[in-house]
Amino acid sequence: MASTSVSTRSSPFLRFSNNNQRRVSYSSFVVDGDDRHKNNNNNNKNIMSSSGSRRRGTNINRDRQRGGVMIIHAAGHGHGHGSASSTERRPGENKGFVEEMRFVAMKLHTREQAPKEGEKKAEKVPEQKPMAQWQPTKEGYLNFLVESKAVYDAMEAIVASNADPMYKAFIDCGLERSEALDKDIEWFRETLEMEVPEAKGAGKEYAEFLKNLAKESPPRFLCHFYNVYFAHSAGGKMIGRKVSEMILDGKELEFYVWNKNGGLEKSLAEVKEKLNEAAEKWSREEKDVCLEETSKSFQLSGALLRLIA
Repeated sequence: MASTSVSTRSSPFLRFSNNNQRRVSYSSFVVDGDDRHKNNNNNNKNIMSSSGSRRRGTNINRDRQRGGVMIIHAAGHGHGHGSASSTERRPGENKGFVEEMRFVAMKLHTREQAPKEGEKKAEKVPEQKPMAQWQPTKEGYLNFLVESKAVYDAMEAIVASNADPMYKAFIDCGLERSEALDKDIEWFRETLEMEVPEAKGAGKEYAEFLKNLAKESPPRFLCHFYNVYFAHSAGGKMIGRKVSEMILDGKELEFYVWNKNGGLEKSLAEVKEKLNEAAEKWSREEKDVCLEETSKSFQLSGALLRLIA
């Protein structure tokens, strides 16, 4: 395969190096930005926000990081002792909250994975290795499917339980994976005559975490909901195809097939719209809490991926 670089909306960063090694970020999404980030040091009179909006007559009063998002507090100069007005800008805010989540996910990529927006320092963990260096086994892959099913079972049960009224919008959204995973696990049992293990590792731990989280904080739970489902629909597909080529003679598992609600793209678009609608009812603080949860989602999803990396 020729050396190429691919970046698609709502999809993970897929990079093909000169030696055909693939580096895939499973837990997040990459979208090429507008590359409108500029520096302007004209005595602090022109401050560019991360989304490219121009704020005049301001200076940076304070900045801080929230889950990878730089929040700029802009205060005007003046006399007297009254407090100055302030604003907070979030990258992607004008495009809807899902775009804010995407931006935070971008910052959690390494510079190698996402040259334009990645900021995370590269770590020596199995799931960040080029896929050509992965050594998957059938036993490990089956374990990954079983543990993944525990997570999807939990998410589907949480949404169906209506633990919070806003979850109702995501029932039968078309992205559900539990039924598909049941079929794939049974295929391993019958066709490959493999003993199916019990979910008692990373997936079970993630599932228990989500059950508690869904009751405590809907914004934080929906951060995981977004990252898990959207990542699997993109980077997960690439990983599934590559691993299948390596150990299953190219068999396509049901885990990577979406037929409900008009197919994958339609389901993704509808869920994105519903997430944006849900976030419209949140305060700015609740939105920031959701964004801050992204790194935890990456951590727990990465633990699952290590089962096959």
